[in-house]
Amino acid sequence: MQFMTTTNPGYTITAAEMKSVFDQILLKNGFDNERAQQCAEIFTGNSVDGVYSHGVNRFSKFIQYVQKGFIQPGAVPVFKNGFGGIEQWDGNLGPGPLNAVVATNRAMELSQQNGIGCLALANTNHWMRGGNYGWQAAKAGYVFIGWTNTMANMPAWGAKNAKLGNNPIVMAIPFHDEAIVLDMAMSQFSFGAMQSAKMKNESLSVYGGYDTNGALTTNPAEILSSWRSLPIGYWKGAGLSLLLDLLATILSAGLSTAQLNKEGDEYGLSQVYICIDLKKLANYSMIQSVLENIIQDYHQSIPVDDKTIISYPGERVLATRNRNTANGIPVLNNIWNDILQLL
Repeated sequence: MQFMTTTNPGYTITAAEMKSVFDQILLKNGFDNERAQQCAEIFTGNSVDGVYSHGVNRFSKFIQYVQKGFIQPGAVPVFKNGFGGIEQWDGNLGPGPLNAVVATNRAMELSQQNGIGCLALANTNHWMRGGNYGWQAAKAGYVFIGWTNTMANMPAWGAKNAKLGNNPIVMAIPFHDEAIVLDMAMSQFSFGAMQSAKMKNESLSVYGGYDTNGALTTNPAEILSSWRSLPIGYWKGAGLSLLLDLLATILSAGLSTAQLNKEGDEYGLSQVYICIDLKKLANYSMIQSVLENIIQDYHQSIPVDDKTIISYPGERVLATRNRNTANGIPVLNNIWNDILQLL
């Protein structure tokens, strides 16, 4: 099959075309058919939902890590140790998104047995869009709490050099046929979001970090150069980042952020996946109506201006998903052309 290249600043392609391209490239790089299709579906789904920084924009780097040997296409996570509702697994440097799906499924199984289940995963890779696993669990009826550590890419509060990871955390709750999903890094903007803004020559909406002179800036290129991203809530986000790293490291018996930053490449991460089976709760039958009342009250917030829409975490994803499904996924031409070179 032939795929179109473009010299335009950006254009749209269908999800089917994107998935087909991803699938062919993954097969070429050592994935078997089933794992290639699953991984291609995740990258495409992230792009359909508008998370381009961890979808189409990230795919070429994912393949680079495969080619460098940091990601093992056929490796699967394995059980190491467990007691009751908590288990420790080794990711064996398998593809992060595929490992995350397995870990989420197992955490759901543990919560079915114990009410709450916790799987801590060591030696894995970037899970791409963490919210994907929140949606996975919540749409199956489970509360989800999960986080990952990262290489050092953010300074401690008051420091200049990066010693913390931006350690994303995800929280998700079932809501009707969809979910309420919070997916956020401990930095004001994820590095993927800043890289996307840099490629499009856009400024950040608020200060995202410091330039090389130590001044706050909305210029993503300057923040990526200084390696001084701004933690959410200033010292509070920095403290939360540290605690997430500590917990991921000790629960998984894996590597810490300090140990992940030795060669400048990010692999061998430690992650935690927690699921809660709401059906075990005595108030289960009332939960959806309680959530509905809370969201209705939340939507009665008065916007600061006519352009502002008040939405709960994950609500805008649904609108983006519908738009990109109907109209195609917007892609920058240089990103797509680089991907096509991998065929």
